[in-house]
Amino acid sequence: MPTTPLAQVLKMRHEAISRLFDAKFKAITRITVGSATCENAAGANPVYDRFVHLFGQNKKPGVALGRVGCAGRCDLEPVVTVISKGKIPVKYVKMTPAKVDKVFESHVLGGKVVEEYTMEHVAGLRQFKKIVSVCHGAGCIKKNLGVEKAFQDAITELGLGDSVAVTRSACQGLCERGPVAFVYPDSTVYQKVTPEIAKKIVEKHLHGGKPIAEHTWSGKRLANRFLPIYGNVQFFGKQLRLTLRNCGVIDPENLDEYLAVQGYEALGHVLTNMSQKEVIDAVTKSGLRGRGGGGYPAGRKWQIAYDQKSDQKYFICNADEGDPGAFMDRSTIEGDPHTILEGLMIGGYAIGADKGFVYIRAEYPMAIQRLEKAIADARAAGLLGKNILGSKFNFDIELRLGAGAFVCGEETALLASIEGSRGMPHPRPPYPTVSGLWGKPTCINNVETLANVPVVIIDGPAWFSSIGTPKSKGTKVFSLAGKVNNTGLIEVPMGTTLREVVYDVGGGIKGGKNFKAVQTGGPAGGCLPESTLDTPVDYDSLAAAGSIMGSGGMIVMDEDSCMVDVARFFLEFTQDESCGKCTPCREGTKRMLEMLERITAGKGKEGDVEKLLRLADTVRKASLCGLGQAAPNPVISTITHFRDEYDAHIREKKCPAGVCAALVTYTIIADKCVGCTACARKCPVQCISGAPKKVHVINQDACIKCGQCLLACKFDAVLRK
Repeated sequence: MPTTPLAQVLKMRHEAISRLFDAKFKAITRITVGSATCENAAGANPVYDRFVHLFGQNKKPGVALGRVGCAGRCDLEPVVTVISKGKIPVKYVKMTPAKVDKVFESHVLGGKVVEEYTMEHVAGLRQFKKIVSVCHGAGCIKKNLGVEKAFQDAITELGLGDSVAVTRSACQGLCERGPVAFVYPDSTVYQKVTPEIAKKIVEKHLHGGKPIAEHTWSGKRLANRFLPIYGNVQFFGKQLRLTLRNCGVIDPENLDEYLAVQGYEALGHVLTNMSQKEVIDAVTKSGLRGRGGGGYPAGRKWQIAYDQKSDQKYFICNADEGDPGAFMDRSTIEGDPHTILEGLMIGGYAIGADKGFVYIRAEYPMAIQRLEKAIADARAAGLLGKNILGSKFNFDIELRLGAGAFVCGEETALLASIEGSRGMPHPRPPYPTVSGLWGKPTCINNVETLANVPVVIIDGPAWFSSIGTPKSKGTKVFSLAGKVNNTGLIEVPMGTTLREVVYDVGGGIKGGKNFKAVQTGGPAGGCLPESTLDTPVDYDSLAAAGSIMGSGGMIVMDEDSCMVDVARFFLEFTQDESCGKCTPCREGTKRMLEMLERITAGKGKEGDVEKLLRLADTVRKASLCGLGQAAPNPVISTITHFRDEYDAHIREKKCPAGVCAALVTYTIIADKCVGCTACARKCPVQCISGAPKKVHVINQDACIKCGQCLLACKFDAVLRK
C-alpha cells in the first residue's frame, strides 16, 4: 500500500493509464474532436455525433475517438485531429457532418488524407515525411552558428529535399541545451547541435533511419511534450505552451487523462517532500508574476499571506474574465480544469489555507460545468477534502458565480461579491493577503497564474526562470483577435516581440492590408503603432511603450480602423462597467466619453484634445481602483500615436479611415456609373437621382450615410471617403 502522497498519485496514474490503454494508448489512430464553447458554437457536436454514427456502422480496429478542449485556432473551428503512429498529425478544419463522411471514407478507412480540409501548413509541409524544426529562440540563435544552413545543405546533398523539410520553432525551454532541433513525427529532440552534428543527423537519422542516441535529449518536461500533437504548423510551432499544455490534447472531463499526463504529481510531490516555506520559495525563485494584469510577484503575495497569524485563511482563483475580446481563462478552464484545481490546492497548502474558491462569471456555463465535474471527481478520488492523499492537509473548493460585472475582476470588488455584497472596490491597504474574505488573510491569483504552478513544481523554478526576460519569466497567454489571418488562443515566451506575434503566429494582416495598431491589455490597455512592433512582450517593455500586459487580450487593427473610434469604443465599455463608487471614475469617464462621441460625430472643437488629456490625467490619478486608473489608457495612447486622426476629425470634419458615419461622404463616380439604378432602388431615403442608363447623383443634404448604395453597386462606381 503506497505510504506517501506522491506514491499514491503515481499509483493512481498507473491505474489511470491501464484504464485508458485499450481505449486510447493502444490505438494505431486516434481521432479527437474539439469541444469547448467556441468549438460547439461552430458545430462540433454534430461533427462528433457523425463520427460516432460512422464508427457504429464500420468497426475499424485500432482506431479511437475522443473529445478534447480547444487547441486555439478559433477561426478554423470545429477542428478534428487525426493522430497516426509514425505520421505527422493531421488537423481538419471548419468541419461539418458532410466533411466527416469524406474524411472517414478517405482517411480513416483508406489512409488517404483529404488535403482540401486540412489546416494550411508552412510551405506545404504535408508532402514531407519528416520535418526538422530548429529552435529559433533567443538562446539558441546566439549559439546557432550555421546549424539551420547545415541541415538544409545536407538534405540537398543527399537528395532528401522532397521528403524532409526544415522549419523554425519558438523557444521550447531547452536553452541550456541549445541549439536544439526537433525531428517529427519521430518526436526526437537533439541537443547542442553543431553544423557537424546536423550533417550527421541528416545522414544517419533522416537518411539512414537510425536516431543518434548520444546527441538526443531524453528528459521530460510538461511544457514541450505535446508539440507534435498540435502539428508543426506556423501557428503552433512558434509557441511554447505551459498554461495551455493540455488544452486540445486531453479530454477535460476525464480525470484519468489528466492523471496520465502527470496530473496531481506536483501536489503529491509538495505534500510528500516540501514544507510550506519551500513551496513559497520555489514560486519566488521561479519569478512567476501574477498573470491577472498587475504582474505582482506570486511568491511575494504567497509569503505575505503565509506570514499572517489567523485561525482561517482562504485562497481564491479569479476567473472573472470580462475584457472585450478576451477568452484566455475560459478556454484554459474548459480545456484543462484539473490544472487550475491543482494550482489552487498547492497555493492553499503553501499559505496555510484549507478553503478555496473559484470566482467565475455565470456567462461561462461550460467552464462552470467542467469545473464542477473536476471538483467532484477530485473529491471522489481523495484529492480534495480531508487528509488529502493520506496527509494532514485539508482543502476543499467551492465555485462562486459572478453576475458579469467587469469591476469584479478587481480583488476587493471580487471579495465583496463573494461575501454577498454589491461588487464595489474599497481602498487598500489593508490588502486581501492581510484582511480579505470575511476579514481573514486571503490570497487571490488568476487562472493563468495557478495553471503555471504545477509546471514550476515539476519542471523546477530554475528551468521556469530560464524562460522569458530578466523581469518577466515564463510565457504569456493571449487571445489574439482582430485583423490578423490566424486568430485564436496563443501562448508565447515572454520577450517575444509584438512583430513575431502579429506576423509569425498571427500570420500577418488579413487581405494584405497595412498594419495600423495593436491593442494589448484589454480596455485598460494602450494602442501601439507600427513603430513599436519590435517591443518585447513583457510587463516592463509594454508599460514603457504606453500599454500594459493586462490579462492577455490582444487586438490587431489595420488601415481601416479609426483610432478615435477605437478609443471611444473602449471608453464606452469602461464607463458602462464603472461601479460608480468614486467620482473621478464615475463622472470623469462619462465626460471623456461625451467628448469622444462629439468628436466622432463631427462636432469636435479646438482644445478638445487638450481637455481629454487633462481629464484623463485626473481620472488616472484620483480613481479608487484599477478600472478607473487604467480607463484613460486607450485615449492617451491614441492621442500620443495618432494625434493626426483627432485633428482631422476636429479641424477637417473627416474620418481618415472612413469609419465614423457622420464624417463619411458617399459620391458616385461618373466615369464608372452605368445607370443601372441599383443604388437608387436600395436607398432608404430616396436621395439618389438619375434616369436609367444615365449617371446618377447623390443628394448630400438628404443622405443618411447608411452605405446601401456602396453595397448595391456592382461596378465600383460609389466612392466612400
